[in-house]
Amino acid sequence: MRFTLKDYQVDAVGDTLAELTDAREFYHGARKRVSSVALTATTGAGKTVMAAGVIEALFWGSEDFDTVPDPGAVVLWFSDDPSLNQQTRYRLEQASDRLRNRLVTVEHPFRYRKLQPGHVYFLNTSKLSRNSLLVRGHDAADALPGMESNPDTVPFTFWDTLRNTIEDESITLYMVLDEAHRGMGRRASSDTPTIVKRLINGHGSVPPVPIVWGISATVKRFEDSMSAAEVQDNRVHLRTITVDPVRIQESGLLKDDIVLDFPAETGDFNTVLLRRGVRKVKEMSAAWAAYAAAQNDHDPIAPLLVLQVPNKPSPTEVASAIDVIRHEWPEIGSEAFAHVFGEHTAQTFGAHNVPYISPERVQDAAYIRVILAKDAISTGWDCPRAEVMVSFRPAEDETHITQLLGRMIRTPLARRVEGDDVLNSVECILPRFNKATASRVLEQIMGNDLSETGTGTGQRVLIDPQLMRPNERVPDSVWALFAELPAETLPRKHANPMKRLTSLAHALAADGLVPEAGRIAHERLHGVLNGLSAQYRNELETAESDVRTVAGGTVRGHARYGLRADETWTEAADDRAIQEAFRHATRTVTPDIARTYVDHLAADAEDEDVLRDAHVRVAGLAMLPQTRPSLDAAADLLSSEWLGKHRVAIKMLSESRQSLYAEITAMSTDPQLISMALPKNRQEETRRAVGDATQILDQRPLHLLSDEDGMFPVGKLNPDEIQVLDTEIQRGDLLAWYRNPTGGRDSMSIAYQDVHGAWRTLRPDFLFFVTTSHGVRASIVDPHGSWLPDALPKLRGLARFAEVYGESFHRIESISRIDGELRVLDLTLPEVRKIVLDAIDADSAYRESAVAY
Repeated sequence: MRFTLKDYQVDAVGDTLAELTDAREFYHGARKRVSSVALTATTGAGKTVMAAGVIEALFWGSEDFDTVPDPGAVVLWFSDDPSLNQQTRYRLEQASDRLRNRLVTVEHPFRYRKLQPGHVYFLNTSKLSRNSLLVRGHDAADALPGMESNPDTVPFTFWDTLRNTIEDESITLYMVLDEAHRGMGRRASSDTPTIVKRLINGHGSVPPVPIVWGISATVKRFEDSMSAAEVQDNRVHLRTITVDPVRIQESGLLKDDIVLDFPAETGDFNTVLLRRGVRKVKEMSAAWAAYAAAQNDHDPIAPLLVLQVPNKPSPTEVASAIDVIRHEWPEIGSEAFAHVFGEHTAQTFGAHNVPYISPERVQDAAYIRVILAKDAISTGWDCPRAEVMVSFRPAEDETHITQLLGRMIRTPLARRVEGDDVLNSVECILPRFNKATASRVLEQIMGNDLSETGTGTGQRVLIDPQLMRPNERVPDSVWALFAELPAETLPRKHANPMKRLTSLAHALAADGLVPEAGRIAHERLHGVLNGLSAQYRNELETAESDVRTVAGGTVRGHARYGLRADETWTEAADDRAIQEAFRHATRTVTPDIARTYVDHLAADAEDEDVLRDAHVRVAGLAMLPQTRPSLDAAADLLSSEWLGKHRVAIKMLSESRQSLYAEITAMSTDPQLISMALPKNRQEETRRAVGDATQILDQRPLHLLSDEDGMFPVGKLNPDEIQVLDTEIQRGDLLAWYRNPTGGRDSMSIAYQDVHGAWRTLRPDFLFFVTTSHGVRASIVDPHGSWLPDALPKLRGLARFAEVYGESFHRIESISRIDGELRVLDLTLPEVRKIVLDAIDADSAYRESAVAY
């Protein structure tokens, strides 16, 4: 993979591979059962990247996912849109250099009698329509024998190719049913369900596809497609892998804020709001340039303005819009404009000639700063540098606008810019909308596939927000303490300690912190293998003997007397057998460690026997059950040593490098210690609409981020949170407070396990900073209803955190309203932690050990 998978993508790939392995065993078993598996994730989650990871593992196996290659694997990628297939192929090429030469678009003439293992074939509905040259003459009922009309120049149809592929016992056909484009209701042809049905269920002499792998934005879309195709009952659906949208948002892959602008009064405001949009893009350009300069990055992001026009745009209106943009942004020339209309040719608007560019090329064409789009671009296209959209579509087109916004929500760096809401947002300006229709857009954004779980993901939709900056009234001692507070990473299901150590060694060496980190890491692990060789000498000798010999059996029968004799035999393994055993061993000790350990054992030896013995030793060690746990433990220990020793030096690196180390730190099955990033700014709404009136939201002083007057809006806090905040302010010793955000490294994060044992992230509501006899101290205070289903797991997570890091805080408290009164659990007290850990629910814990707040 050319991309490093996010933690949720790693889990999704691992789970999908496990299900596809079961599906393969189902099909090649005695009953030859056909099956289906589904992978669903919200828009922008990187479904194609996850698919690339799965396909690579199917073709070549994966040490990370403990998966052996399927030598007969063939992937047939099916959708009803050829342009979507083209975009998917482009993304797979970007994601995987190993797949680049194995991606085939099925076109006439297709001269293969069977699909070739180790390849991905792209097919769309129109290629299988009755008039397509790929299938012409297939199953022609009225044709005389020998007179069938086959495709021109090819003596067989694609259906014949499909039948030959499925009937070959050495091949496993995985059909990807790409449903990400569904639900738009524009392109799907009337016979699409029939064609999908024939593919999945089989027809005539063509057997059913063995394994259907659905990739979809929602479970419902996949289920609807399978229902429309009338999938037969004999196809077993093994599992639907659903990616948690909260984890997607926390990954930093998607922008946190969507800002909506629209006129507050009636009238024609196209020009006014278009100028506003251009100013926004220019401001974003300056912000990205400043960020790049601060990070010593010589290739800053070039933000893109998307101008969305109706399906039949007025040439005069578009020409006028281009004039406005050129006037407001004189630094750009005519080459900075392009369009992605269905008409794939240059378009003329007045004096302006605008060239066409294919949607998948827009992201990399940094010289293009303004793109003209209709609504077709909402399907299958992503452009992370698209930061601002101005839509000239009429007010009734809110659905098309939300669909296009769904293509603009990826972060340009594939990670969050820590603490900076401006660079983590996308803006949508709606000149032809009023408050009512803008509100409907807001509802669609927070309720449709773009943000299926609403505000629970941490993604916000803001109307006319104000930028909050570091509060000058907060003393420097508070900021210094904030940067040192402990927080935790979210553990990973498929963590690999040796891969983590390798990644860390590469990073430390690249940054000059440990110049020979790779050599040191390998020497440490070689020492572990040497120790195992000495400690388990007898077991290792047995294992090496097994590697050097090949055992077999012979059965002799006497036909006359009915006698049977079973015999066993052994033969000395040749070099090929030893190399095969060594190859299997690399899955346990990793290829790099196996190679360097062989070099270590056979250093300076010219005798081939010594080299052969070294390969046998590695293969034998891999057979010992103690080897992998010992290597993992040593890798974890060295990683922890290095991360602790170089913690301060890492914090002095650029943000991109710090983010890399944060990713490496999180590559563990246990929560890991990290420090928070300082918040730079935050966008907050300062008013809300109440009917036709506008209400100013309440404010409070002393927040770490504030407006020019030192105030922060608190109108979105619930009554209990307001009461807690006011109580803390009234105590008189408060230096500052912080409303903990719902994502990012500028947020206090604590790992906890939910009722199913899955790791989740708790982000307490407040941090309070006070003056004490021991200097400035921080407190965690989390108002959270005891009646909520996650209350007890979060309490236990907070108790575990307090047990480990309690000395770093003044107070760690959880608050809930019990019988009308706010009551508090002090989790710094051992007896309170014990009650929480033993409680059957949160309410009983509060009633047993909470005190009045």
